[in-house]
Amino acid sequence: MLHTTATLATPDTLAHTRTRPLHWLATATAMAAVIAAAGLVQPATGSPAAAEEPAAKGPQATAPDAAAATYPLDCKGAPQAVTATAQGDLDGDGRPETVAAVRCDAGSGTPPHAIYVLTQDPAEGARPRVVATLLDTPQRQTATELTVRDRTVTASLLGYSGPEVPRCCPDKKQLAKWRWADGKFRQELTDSAARSV
Repeated sequence: MLHTTATLATPDTLAHTRTRPLHWLATATAMAAVIAAAGLVQPATGSPAAAEEPAAKGPQATAPDAAAATYPLDCKGAPQAVTATAQGDLDGDGRPETVAAVRCDAGSGTPPHAIYVLTQDPAEGARPRVVATLLDTPQRQTATELTVRDRTVTASLLGYSGPEVPRCCPDKKQLAKWRWADGKFRQELTDSAARSV
């Protein structure tokens, strides 16, 4: 049986296997690149944007239909007309409300508006219902530019500076805002100066 003598490595032959700070730096950089690349890869089963969106409470996620509501507006037999709507979550419960500007469809003149806030129970088949009146018809104003933003309802209100002003031609404009606070809507008139419209 032949035996071969093992050759022992000399310090000069192992010089390339010695660790130096440069080797550790290169290894750490390579590991950091692998970890960063792994963080960019997302599983194909879901979308990150969908996971971050808050889920609406209850099955009803759309705003109430203003045309399906019954309004407490006495039109003396004339039909009611919804002239403007805006939607948004006014009370922070995760379900949107609808704000509707409604007036009698009298066919002539400028009938005054009422502005109502509608909500709808999430139960299937539930009808929209009026939960607040922001503007009532005895105030004799016409609502235009109805919006909901940042839990605030905003409307431009056209009115009259006196009883001698013809009902066809409002001469006063106000910008009104309503915000839900402490369990009710609080109104703020930001511009109540009479001016030509």
